[in-house]
Amino acid sequence: MIQAPASCFRARPGRCRTAATLCLVLLSTTCFASDWPGWRGPQRDGHVPAGVAVPETLPREPRSVWRIKIGDGLASPVVSGGKVFYLDNQEGQETLHALARDTGRELWRAPIDDVFKDSQYAPGPRCTPLVDGDRIYAQSSKGELRCLNVADGKIKWSVCFTQDFQAFFYGERGQAQGAHRHGYTGSPWVDQQRLLLTVGDTNGAGIVCLDKQTGAVLWKSQDDRAGNAAPITALIGGVEPRQVVAFTVEGLIGLNLQNGELLWRVPLTSTYGRHVSTPVIVGNFVIVGSHMRGTIGVELTRDAGSGKWNAAVKWETKDHTLNFASPVAVGEYLYGLGPTKNIFCLEAKTGKEMWSKTGLLSTSAEKAHAAFVVVGKNVLLLTDTGEVILFAASSGEFKELGRAQVCGVNWCNPAYTDGKLFLRDAKELVCVELLP
Repeated sequence: MIQAPASCFRARPGRCRTAATLCLVLLSTTCFASDWPGWRGPQRDGHVPAGVAVPETLPREPRSVWRIKIGDGLASPVVSGGKVFYLDNQEGQETLHALARDTGRELWRAPIDDVFKDSQYAPGPRCTPLVDGDRIYAQSSKGELRCLNVADGKIKWSVCFTQDFQAFFYGERGQAQGAHRHGYTGSPWVDQQRLLLTVGDTNGAGIVCLDKQTGAVLWKSQDDRAGNAAPITALIGGVEPRQVVAFTVEGLIGLNLQNGELLWRVPLTSTYGRHVSTPVIVGNFVIVGSHMRGTIGVELTRDAGSGKWNAAVKWETKDHTLNFASPVAVGEYLYGLGPTKNIFCLEAKTGKEMWSKTGLLSTSAEKAHAAFVVVGKNVLLLTDTGEVILFAASSGEFKELGRAQVCGVNWCNPAYTDGKLFLRDAKELVCVELLP
């Protein structure tokens, strides 16, 4: 079913249904164990859930299950409940599509908003959608958020950042920073009944929390402008309360998930506020990075007497600066892409280099991108030239376990479910089989 396109469309909240059967998993979104329902997977950390079959090596020529032609866009595909969802540019509209997972057959499509264009890429969507149960949330580059029915693409409700929260959107003009400059790319996140958005601006709507079923505002917090990084939630070091961690134009912040109270802040600024990497949690450390500030490890502690949180920068490195490729953590170690097109392994709590490997990426350093997916005891790397490389999650050395060409030039974070990899390049959406 196709919905009539409109920018900042108003939809009356629909009546929410309670699912008759819930899949009980230790995840913050409702999904099947093998689903990949949002940006960087079920827990937004790049990890394939335990118990899901993963490759221990790679076939030289992975079988192509299906591939379809698609429009321009940078938003990653997601997979949930037997469907694949992706966004692209269709006749000047950021358009959400639902496909049958096993065949690639289109089930429905729904326009979300007019496309946004800047000098970085062809006009098209940049924000990965998020599936939660019978709902999917799609956010446009200009700040139109829609909650749609997974079954048929019908709109349940919507909000517009500029109209509902008085946010500003400038595009690539003057000194505009973060999402104001390159679009709202930070994918929404659901934790319990809460839907979290990085809206931004100086009206107390830096981070906005909505009721995930109705779109009602539960709280707004801070005057931070939205960066390009997606928010996450975590119980830091196992200590209550559960926190929202966001990397904004102004810095790294932690909020109480229940009420939006600011718990801690680390000021971090840069030219144009291009803060893209999704925060990574290792114990009580939060790790972020940007192309101008380097990679930074922040230790969080809570005073037992006062209950106040303290955030201290424990290490910084520009030798392993993150740009717009988000790293992953396995145990006590961080794996990411550095400024010389090097794949690196750092000790998460000290920033100490364990190893660094060059020669895996061939694009220019300022445009280099790599996506990381943790598959059991190994890491699957997708290069921006469409090659997948499997390597051991080892701090001792870089050990390659296999490689294969699966697509063309891309800046895609793939989705992994049941041995299959779903990804996009500049022309196609592809499903390939990685298991025998």
